[in-house]
Amino acid sequence: MQGKFVWYELMTNDVPAAAAFYRDVIGWEAKAFDNATPQGDAYTVFNIPGREMGSAGLMGITPQMAENGLMPQWWGYVAVDDVDAKAREFAENGGRVLMPGTDIPNIGRFATVADPHGAALNVFKPNMPEGPMPEEPPPMSPGTVGWHELMAGDGNEAFDFYARMFGWTKGEPYDMGAMGVYQLFAHEGRDIGGIMTKTPDIPHPFWSFYFVVPEIDAAMKRVTDAGGTVLSAPMEVPGGAWVTQCRDPQGAFFALVAGKR
Repeated sequence: MQGKFVWYELMTNDVPAAAAFYRDVIGWEAKAFDNATPQGDAYTVFNIPGREMGSAGLMGITPQMAENGLMPQWWGYVAVDDVDAKAREFAENGGRVLMPGTDIPNIGRFATVADPHGAALNVFKPNMPEGPMPEEPPPMSPGTVGWHELMAGDGNEAFDFYARMFGWTKGEPYDMGAMGVYQLFAHEGRDIGGIMTKTPDIPHPFWSFYFVVPEIDAAMKRVTDAGGTVLSAPMEVPGGAWVTQCRDPQGAFFALVAGKR
C-alpha cells in the first residue's frame, strides 16, 4: 500500500457550512464521527451515498491552529509502512517534519511532512481492520478523488524526491509551452497525478485534489450556486476528461474532474 493516497481531509473554519457546500457540489453525505482526532475533537466523514467507507474527512481549525497561520485547505494522506521512519526520511532528504508521528486512537498513526520546497502532506499508517477490505469504487466514480496534482517549487526535483519517498514512477510528460512540463506520476503502474513547476503568480508550492463529478458544467454551476468561486474555465485534458479549479466559500482550493462536459 505504500505510496498510495488513502485519505483526504478538509480543515476549515466553518464545519457546518463546508459540509453543506460539498454535499451540494459533489453529492457526498456528511456524517459525524466523534473523538477521531488526537485531541478528541469532533470529526465529520464525507461518504458517497450507499457506501459505508468514507471518501474524505472534515474538521474545524482550532484557535491554536489559526494562531499558527493555518488557513482552510485540503490535505492528502499517503500510506506508508512506518510513519516515524518515513518522517525521518523526509527530513534526511531535505524536507521537514511539521508534526511528528501522532496516534489517532483506533484509526492509525500519521505525521505531517513537507518536501524540500515546502509542499505539505500527511504520511499515514492505518490500523487495518480484520477481514476483507470493502471493494473500492472503479476509477473516475463520482465522489472519489480522480487526480492528485503538485504545483512544485521545481518539478524535476519534486518528482525525484517523491520517487525516493514513495516509489512513484514516471508517466508521460506533457509540454505546456511557457508554463513548462507537466509530468505524470504513477503508483503501481497506474497514473494517479501530475507534477509541474509552479508559475510565479502562485505564492508557494502545494498539493491539490480533483474530485470526480458526472459533468463539469453542471458542477461548476453548483459551485457558484452554493457560494463558492470557479477559478478557471472548463479545460479538456488528455484522455477526454474535463477539469476546473475552484475555491469553497471558506477559501479552500479544490478542483473537479468529469468524463463529460
